[in-house]
Amino acid sequence: MAVIAESGSNPDVDLLYDINGLAKDAPHWFDRAMEFVGEYGLLVAMVLLVVWCWWSVRRRGAEDAASTMAALVWAPLAAAVAVLVNVPIRGFVERPRPFLTHQGLDVLVSGKTDYSFVSDHATITMALGVGLFIANRRFGVAGIGLALAEGFCRVYMGVHYPTDVVGGFALGTAVVLLLSPLAAALLTPVMKAVEGSPRVGWIVRGRSAGVGLVPGGRASVEAEERDLAA
Repeated sequence: MAVIAESGSNPDVDLLYDINGLAKDAPHWFDRAMEFVGEYGLLVAMVLLVVWCWWSVRRRGAEDAASTMAALVWAPLAAAVAVLVNVPIRGFVERPRPFLTHQGLDVLVSGKTDYSFVSDHATITMALGVGLFIANRRFGVAGIGLALAEGFCRVYMGVHYPTDVVGGFALGTAVVLLLSPLAAALLTPVMKAVEGSPRVGWIVRGRSAGVGLVPGGRASVEAEERDLAA
């Protein structure tokens, strides 16, 4: 297919050179740090943020814990679906990496031989960020911020055009939002079943938060005894 932004006389390529040009002026150690952060660090940070959100939700033990957990489970699932959707998109567009068609770029990561559009890293991080926002706005804002940072890093590293990143953001967001109602309908009953289980209910609700909410629990039995005594 026709390659996007082959010419250097368009805003996409101009912005690529402007952002990647920062790497040329930066110290070597900073470029190495950006390489690690852009390739692995922000992905790990997103995973830790999801885990932190899960811990916060289960500890709080709100009445809507099951639906919140369903949204939280949907976030990584949506990221996986978005990456799968990206496979045919990459094959259809067939856009080479920018360093293959443009000279003078400071490429911080070697060995990138696949197509450029759209960015998997941008897709995954934005899907996780938007998914987190559905589950919890505070964590979601942080997640979206990390996704934006990831997009910047991919261009800074010279491995993606800005439009690759924007396309990844759009793809990740679209998959999360468009399939969210179906995911909620399927995952919420599962999370409610897990919540009511005496063995794995702690996954959805902490023990202290769940006291008295599981049928047959100690607090519910005591409440029934008080009702009978009355």
